[in-house]
Amino acid sequence: MLTFIDFYADWCGPCQIMKPIFKEVEKQYAGKVSFKTVDVEADGALAAKYGVQSIPTFVIEKDGVEVARRLGSMPKETLTSWLESFV
Repeated sequence: MLTFIDFYADWCGPCQIMKPIFKEVEKQYAGKVSFKTVDVEADGALAAKYGVQSIPTFVIEKDGVEVARRLGSMPKETLTSWLESFV
């Protein structure tokens, strides 16, 4: 199963723009993709483990192995097209 991870912070403007888009995509892919959000302020160790240096950072994992990564905000259509290439 795929896991889609959103690394964000509450103070990050682009992260806040992506928040409702992330929620919509989460509903759209329910049962197909597992979604996880990671607040880099609250869980800096996990962000460091993934080498996150800027936010928002989106990571797609398949069976626990990272297969793709994107940085920055993007339109919903771009996000779903990217995700669809792995589903």
